[in-house]
Amino acid sequence: MLKISELAARTGLSAHTLRFYEKNGLISASDRSEAGYRYYNDADIRRAEFVKTARNIGFSLEDIGQLLSIRVDKTSHSCRDVTDITRHKLDEVNAKIGELEFMQGTLQILLDSCSGGPEKATHCSIMDALEEGEVRAAGES
Repeated sequence: MLKISELAARTGLSAHTLRFYEKNGLISASDRSEAGYRYYNDADIRRAEFVKTARNIGFSLEDIGQLLSIRVDKTSHSCRDVTDITRHKLDEVNAKIGELEFMQGTLQILLDSCSGGPEKATHCSIMDALEEGEVRAAGES
């Protein structure tokens, strides 16, 4: 059995993060001492590592909760249940990539329109475009 500090060292998650995950029902200690110390067994370690991996690839806490439910009772779920959650996350990531590309194009246009010289910012084309709401992304009319 590991204490929370040992679990943190083993998983690379901070004790604070582990407590946060516990508060949100994603992990739990298998046992507690009379003094209230959390103790984790091998199954708890694997669960914490599962949560860490899922968070690292962008799943939300809600998504992870659903995935953990499936993990606990795989016979009552299908692969489709897992792929639906994963597909939804991929759709979110692709939408975010689109937003970032839009922002990238807009920022590039702003930089291309400005000399960036030593003159006062009262004549800055970037400031003017932001103040006048005239910022347009690449390809937008």
